[in-house]
Amino acid sequence: MDATELSAAALLSAARRPAQLEAFGRLLDVLNRLRAECPWDKKQTLSSLRHLTIEETYEISDAILRHDLPDLKKELGDVMLHLIFYARIAAEQGAFDIADVLNAQCEKLIFRHPHIYGDVQADDEETVKRNWEQLKLQEKGNAGVLAGVPTSLPALVKAMRIQEKARGAGFDWEEPAQVWQKVQEELAEFGAEYSHGNPALMHPERAAQEFGDLLFSLVNFARFAGINPEEALERTNRKFISRFQYLETHAQADGHELRDLTLAQMDVYWEAAKRALAQPSDNE
Repeated sequence: MDATELSAAALLSAARRPAQLEAFGRLLDVLNRLRAECPWDKKQTLSSLRHLTIEETYEISDAILRHDLPDLKKELGDVMLHLIFYARIAAEQGAFDIADVLNAQCEKLIFRHPHIYGDVQADDEETVKRNWEQLKLQEKGNAGVLAGVPTSLPALVKAMRIQEKARGAGFDWEEPAQVWQKVQEELAEFGAEYSHGNPALMHPERAAQEFGDLLFSLVNFARFAGINPEEALERTNRKFISRFQYLETHAQADGHELRDLTLAQMDVYWEAAKRALAQPSDNE
């Protein structure tokens, strides 16, 4: 989106402001009534909503992956409801309300964008990200560089965030070639634990540790290559699912059950799936 498009979007947003504020107020009113009158809503706590919020967040992710904007609108509404629900419960406990949440977020955004609201110079994305992490450390005092990485993040996403935060503190490789060399070293170390190919002789804990080191180094290299490893792996997951479903469907259409086919027979269907479902970027 260029500057002209951004300006047009800003004008559109300003024109919609009364409708946006009215809709937000309406949602607050609906939630307040449900909290007062609905048996289910009255019983909810911060803890009871937590797992539901996680599920709704993944549903947003699914809608984005499908580029299903109508479904994304619905899922965003579900998460928005959860956010004001948490704030309502906190208000009942005398902690804060939704106005406190929104104002605190505005203050944080202003503080972490001194290149917009102050006199700091930041002309590229990397500088903005580095400043962001440094300002976060100022906010958290002596909590530590990695203290802000949620413990419950999926491991692949967590590895990326750990590395990004370490980079923000100046702890990082200098060249992609160094990272690639580290990948090769970790691959060799894992191979040394697994080279005999006999699971009975393998030390499971050491092998798992070396495999983890290998994955961490690959995430590091992906970061240097400008690749989001979570998105890359998800693309491969979806590709595998599509091909396997093709294999399954066409094998059944030919009167076969997968459990009755040999691996060589299944591979024929797999190769057909690769040809039928090939994307321009596929090269294997």
